[in-house]
Amino acid sequence: LIKKMIKKKQQILILYLSNSSLESKVIGWALHNGKENKSIGMPGDMDEPPYETGIDAVIDGWRLFQASQLEQHKDGEELKTGYLKYEFFFEKIL
Repeated sequence: LIKKMIKKKQQILILYLSNSSLESKVIGWALHNGKENKSIGMPGDMDEPPYETGIDAVIDGWRLFQASQLEQHKDGEELKTGYLKYEFFFEKIL
C-alpha cells in the first residue's frame, strides 16, 4: 500500500508594527500565501490588516521566526520618517 504524499505548504506573514512590542498596532503588512496554486499575494493587496497586533497573529497560530533588531536612533533623528523599522516575520505550515 502506497500512501499518498501530503505536500506541506508555507504561508509567510510580514507585519510592520508601530513599535518593538508584539502588542503594538500593525501599521503595514504583506501576506504571501503558498497554500493556493502559484498565488503568493502582494504587499498591500488587502484593505485591512489581517491582525490588529503582532500577538494576535501568534494567538491565531502563526509562528514568529524573525524580528528586526532594535537600533538606537542617532541624536536629532528620532522624528525622521523612512522605512518601517519594526518588521516581524511569521509563518504557518499547512
